[in-house]
Amino acid sequence: MSLKVLVVDDQGIVRAGFAAVIDAEEDMTVVGEAADGAAAVRLAADLAPDVVVMDVRMPVLDGIAATRIITGRQDAPRVLVLTTFDLDAYIFDALRAGASGFLLKDVHAAELLQGIRVVATGESVLAPSATRRLIGHYASGAGAGPRAGSGPSELDSLTGSQRNVLALVASGLNNAEIADELGITVGTVKSHVNALLRKLGLRDRVQATILAYDLGLARPNPPGTTHI
Repeated sequence: MSLKVLVVDDQGIVRAGFAAVIDAEEDMTVVGEAADGAAAVRLAADLAPDVVVMDVRMPVLDGIAATRIITGRQDAPRVLVLTTFDLDAYIFDALRAGASGFLLKDVHAAELLQGIRVVATGESVLAPSATRRLIGHYASGAGAGPRAGSGPSELDSLTGSQRNVLALVASGLNNAEIADELGITVGTVKSHVNALLRKLGLRDRVQATILAYDLGLARPNPPGTTHI
């Protein structure tokens, strides 16, 4: 079945361009377009898209606030944030709001389409610059620190295997690489990932990575060795 995509951007020509690229794919259908975050929230509820391609800076309600509302609902779609502005605050705020990915608007069409497909499967995607900034943010000790009410007790519900998998997810390994590292099957890795996301109340690997850093379960590796 075709992936249902909602395109959100306050610039009509940009919105139309993204929609045309997406609609041209056999496995994707643009079910709606919105020019501001408030409209995006309404359409996401009415149209039940699989993925929302979301701009950040918009009138009425910005993309970060809209993402937080949309992803906070039951059976929420995945949100892929696209912005012209490669700023730390946007990256961190978008991911903490529940976005499954962050790309810049100058991304090639093929990368955009791949990003939509990736987040639709429950995985995450980040622009290389965003990955460097995210890891550098924690490497410098500038991380936000433990969230209110967070702590080791959040990890108590996880088995030892699930903790190991969470740490490797945060280090940037994919399922096949984690399977090789631990000497288990890819299917077992997927089961562990699904279980830990469910137990921790997380939507995807991006949120799992942020939590792992916040709780000190993961530590940044030297630059150039990993990516999320």
